[in-house]
Amino acid sequence: MAIVNKIRENSGVAITVIAVALLLFIVGGDLIGNGRLFGGNRQIVGEIAGHEIQLQDFQKQFDQARMEYEAQTGQSANEQVQAQLREKVWNDLVMDYAYQKEFDALGLEVSPEEANDMFFGRYIDPAVRQAFTNPQTGIFDKAAIAQQRSQIMKMPAGSPQQVGWQSFVRDVQRNHLMNRFLNLMRLSSYVTQAEARKDYEAQTAKADVRYVFVPFQSIPDSTIKVSDAQLSDYLSRHRDEFESSNTRSMQYVAFGVAPSAADSVALKNTLTQIAKNLATMPNDSAYARASSDVQHPLYWTMNDMDDQLKAAVRGFFPGQIVGPFREGNTYTVYKYGGTRQDSLSTMRASHILIRPTDSTATAKAAARQRAEDILRQLRGGADFAAMAAQNSMDPGSAQQGGDLGFFKNNHTMIKPFEDALFAHTGTGLLPRVVETDFGYHIVKVTEPKDNRLYRLIAVSKQLAPSQATREVAFRRAQSFAAENRSLEAIKAATTKDRSLLLLRADRVPEGSTNINMMPNAQDMVRWAFNDNTKVGDVSNVMEINDAYVVGVLTGKTSADEVRVEDYREDLTARVRNQLKGEQIKAKLAGLSGPLEQIAQKYGAGALLETATGLTPAGTLGAGGADPAAIGVSFGQKAGQISKPVIGEGGVYVVQTLSKTPAPQIADYSQYKTNALMQQMQRVPAYVNEAIRKASDIKDYRARFF
Repeated sequence: MAIVNKIRENSGVAITVIAVALLLFIVGGDLIGNGRLFGGNRQIVGEIAGHEIQLQDFQKQFDQARMEYEAQTGQSANEQVQAQLREKVWNDLVMDYAYQKEFDALGLEVSPEEANDMFFGRYIDPAVRQAFTNPQTGIFDKAAIAQQRSQIMKMPAGSPQQVGWQSFVRDVQRNHLMNRFLNLMRLSSYVTQAEARKDYEAQTAKADVRYVFVPFQSIPDSTIKVSDAQLSDYLSRHRDEFESSNTRSMQYVAFGVAPSAADSVALKNTLTQIAKNLATMPNDSAYARASSDVQHPLYWTMNDMDDQLKAAVRGFFPGQIVGPFREGNTYTVYKYGGTRQDSLSTMRASHILIRPTDSTATAKAAARQRAEDILRQLRGGADFAAMAAQNSMDPGSAQQGGDLGFFKNNHTMIKPFEDALFAHTGTGLLPRVVETDFGYHIVKVTEPKDNRLYRLIAVSKQLAPSQATREVAFRRAQSFAAENRSLEAIKAATTKDRSLLLLRADRVPEGSTNINMMPNAQDMVRWAFNDNTKVGDVSNVMEINDAYVVGVLTGKTSADEVRVEDYREDLTARVRNQLKGEQIKAKLAGLSGPLEQIAQKYGAGALLETATGLTPAGTLGAGGADPAAIGVSFGQKAGQISKPVIGEGGVYVVQTLSKTPAPQIADYSQYKTNALMQQMQRVPAYVNEAIRKASDIKDYRARFF
């Protein structure tokens, strides 16, 4: 049932509902204690296009998704998986309530004939093709779809297999509708002749300019005072630049839980005992499976080994106990049982791919010649990894020095490539360029072919903090939280104790699962968004990953309004720069003469620079891509010196030395095509943003999960 499992991986949808008693047992205390299950709109997880998503309905769909995941994988859904499942359930609801009405308005639907064709007809959906393609041979078997479907439909109604198939079908149809909708939106994109000409001119018109540039940072911030009235005025005039949303800002102290010296000693003793047991146990493989924190194969290829083991294994003798070998916090003891021959060989190689520009004989000859030239350079001593990074047209391997990793002669590679490699003995460059349907390959074998399988009984143990170590860290965090119940107290405590670091997280969005680089932080986010949590409140100790965290809420923003306080730092920086700009502009306006004199008279902070070959889409030196200054450069006559212009990073006085207009051309189709392609690439993001805004989506999940 490998194909059924593949379908399950693609479906991610549920089969049963957890009983109310179990739900209350798991989360009831928290929900009831916060008044979430009983109390009007506190049961609402979100709103989508006027539809209120009730907590119990959302939880039901999530429970179904979780139960199916666990039935499919045989594993419990951890916090990360649960977060992914909740996101999928939410996105499915957005599809049902926000996107579906757009599909209906356009008359988009999947007819029974079309649905059948996606699975069994001429135009197989890519997701179906992927699910039913043999990963070993790369062959797609259409007959297997009907066979597997027939088997699944004979199973009991509501079985994981049936629900998984139905979910897979639904997701395929949804994706099909979405792709059709987006294609319609892409086809509505249009670029006029005037737009194409503007793009052409922006890339080809040239100007040589000199300019005096006085950056804002040349004036110390401390000399510019910004009032709340100025901040409010700026916000009211630039309201559209500050999007309102529900966020929380926090500062927090994390008490890490790291293994202690006693934990290290305990692990060492455990590994010593494991080595003794491996030496004497009659059924060593069963002992290893029962004892290891990580499950390993019984027979290993070189591809299965890390570099440390790979370098040592050829020196082992049968029955030898070796290790522990360390990788990160995992320590492994091995018992070597000799080798046996595999029917397949394993090798490792790197390549540089040169693709022809098209399918013509001329292009192919040019590509082969280039590949031959590279091969000659490599024979002369050129570095393969550097040549791959510079020349290879295989983006997946080029930045890895051309490395393709380990592979076997089981048709995982295209046949001419595989045949050439496995005909090679030893390591080093292949003597000739290899031609395949992809182009021309220069190949270097980095690990010779090897058909040996190494019998290694492995037991891995991870160095982790013991419960006693965790309790020490927890008590320290608990004492800190009890003694410091304000931000000021926390700041003082962390200043006094240099081993503690006070971190900040600004404007964490509602529903976030991470805080800065700290994953699985839902508990802290939920606390911050709780209606009862006020700015200035200090949390109790929360366990997040391998740390105990104490946080303090420092700020809130609301989707219903934007306040100065929500964006005080950003607003202050903008207004301060505005005031600096006016101050610099006033000083420059009183100066005259050549630019050298203006810069000299201005004094410290003024930079005199030259930009040659500047285009409208280009950048200035210290000023960067400043549209105000660049616009002035092309807007005035050659030889003219502009008045002071306030830009994004400072104030400019620009002298245009010369201008070269874009040459007239008869055909702008190339620029029109490029602009259209860029528009079409942006369509999915624009459509998603437009539909979500039009649907007035309100997401309250962070209050519950």
